[in-house]
Amino acid sequence: MQNLKLNREIAHLAILQRIELCSPTLKKLRKLLGRYFFTNILSKYFINPVQISKNYHQLMTEELVIIEKYIKNKDKVLSIGSGIGGLEILINQKFNNHISFIEKNYISKKIKYGWDSGNKEAYNNLNLLETFLLKNGVKKEKFEIFDYDENNLPKSKFDLIISLYSLDYHYEYDLYRDYLTKVMKPESVLIFDTIRPDYFSQVFKTVKVLKKDFNTVHKSKRIVCTNV
Repeated sequence: MQNLKLNREIAHLAILQRIELCSPTLKKLRKLLGRYFFTNILSKYFINPVQISKNYHQLMTEELVIIEKYIKNKDKVLSIGSGIGGLEILINQKFNNHISFIEKNYISKKIKYGWDSGNKEAYNNLNLLETFLLKNGVKKEKFEIFDYDENNLPKSKFDLIISLYSLDYHYEYDLYRDYLTKVMKPESVLIFDTIRPDYFSQVFKTVKVLKKDFNTVHKSKRIVCTNV
């Protein structure tokens, strides 16, 4: 399968969203020169988009394998904080479902990874997200993009909601608690990463750990939740 196509601008976003895509040299320079310099200079002008495309495609393929069994027969998918949408492209290619995206639409000057109750950070550009989806074969009628800060979120019920390294990892769950209650059916599936899986056993009827990631800042776990 052909690698996901990232131009330089989109490769820059991908690195800000997924630091593991960086070369070892860039990671060392980030520690040496600081996050501001990395975000605004190094990650823009000292990257190899071709190599990042290969790395990103491989990473998104691995992510799909972890959650694939929960996607079949899920026609309406909601993605919260997906970044540039590579995983969702692979999902659409395989299952041809409709995907709604909820994203912020700005790039912070300084990267801040990890959960924080006051976190206002964002690293995305919704125009580039749309461009990336279209250039990688997702038809216009198969997706919608919603800016979180415009308070115009989708209101329909979703079969599957995905939020990898965003909901309760980068942004606290309570920001979306009421909204998720409105858009989830009892049989809807919610997949996200968290540092506190036991807490969500009190929120949902069924909680299962899919992945333990000891390389992340807070030793996160990926969980799948339903109310059936």
